[in-house]
Amino acid sequence: MRAVIQRVSQASVEVEGRLIAEIASGLLILLGIESEDTQEDLEWLAGKIAKLRIFSDADDLMNLSVRDIEGDVIVVSQFTLHAATKKGNRPSFIKAAKPEIAIPMYEKFVFQLEKELGRKVQTGEFGADMKVRLLNDGPVTIFIDSKNRE
Repeated sequence: MRAVIQRVSQASVEVEGRLIAEIASGLLILLGIESEDTQEDLEWLAGKIAKLRIFSDADDLMNLSVRDIEGDVIVVSQFTLHAATKKGNRPSFIKAAKPEIAIPMYEKFVFQLEKELGRKVQTGEFGADMKVRLLNDGPVTIFIDSKNRE
């Protein structure tokens, strides 16, 4: 699983002109799922994100997590995070999980993240053409790959 985590002061998702998710301070997470991802990958990634200390404390140091600040979260499925660009100029998405694998994993990830945070997580709409808006705070953007745990 791959995630692009963005610290935001606001974010929203629209589908066909309908607002389906909107948050103030918190995280916008773009989540890419590949066919080899497991329950262990999603549990590790959800725990890592919930505890990731990228919000400022009283001394203006990044010492607080989204859980600490009781921030909101939106998770958006993004299969393009598994694009392979080694050959040619047209990305290949062969490593991205097919919907029959990706949808249940996406739903389990959202559930696990809600469990880690102790609060509801908002989502995009899987497979839809979404318009994602965000105001990146910092900017702070972190990339995490569950297969490369550095």
